[in-house]
Amino acid sequence: MSFHPKMAYDATFHRSSRELEDEGPPFAYSAENRARFDEILKRYPRDQKRSAVMPALYLVQEQQGYITANGMRHVAQLLEITPADVEDVVSFYTMFYTKPVGRFVVQVCRTLSCALNGAERVTEELSAKLGIAPGQTDATRTFTLLEVECLGACDRAPVVMVNDAWHERLNPEDASKLVDDLKSLGETALSGCHLVVERQTR
Repeated sequence: MSFHPKMAYDATFHRSSRELEDEGPPFAYSAENRARFDEILKRYPRDQKRSAVMPALYLVQEQQGYITANGMRHVAQLLEITPADVEDVVSFYTMFYTKPVGRFVVQVCRTLSCALNGAERVTEELSAKLGIAPGQTDATRTFTLLEVECLGACDRAPVVMVNDAWHERLNPEDASKLVDDLKSLGETALSGCHLVVERQTR
């Protein structure tokens, strides 16, 4: 007598829904980025090269706008780790993009402090102005709109990060104007992290 249930003949098996990353064109660092990569490696012991994986990936993203499978393989080869090791990092951190994004990546914090101060309405206003939903890029590839978790400025909520720059205390009523200002002024339209601003004005 077996305690194991009989397997039905029409049983189905779980299949992973994981999608393989875009292969992309052949990738290698430009001469300038290879020099920057070599400088980065000097910060780590020779037997800890893998610790440079995140800055190495930032160089890939900076060079081609997003990270492809070929970009991951290039990093893996230089750091002497497996492509799977690199993909684990890319898939874990939201700041790495595996699809093309716009010139301005607009990230709205949706965690508690920002949510209580109107972040959802900020997202709605930005979405209406841009004509895209969170997670999408507009047809001109100028803007990508994302909702993200805590950006670390809870006392200045709601916070929006555009590329690597900040805009703090963005009222929903001013969200549309921010888009217009980004189009005309670029990242200089952003308020910046108040700690950095205060440090620069001292």
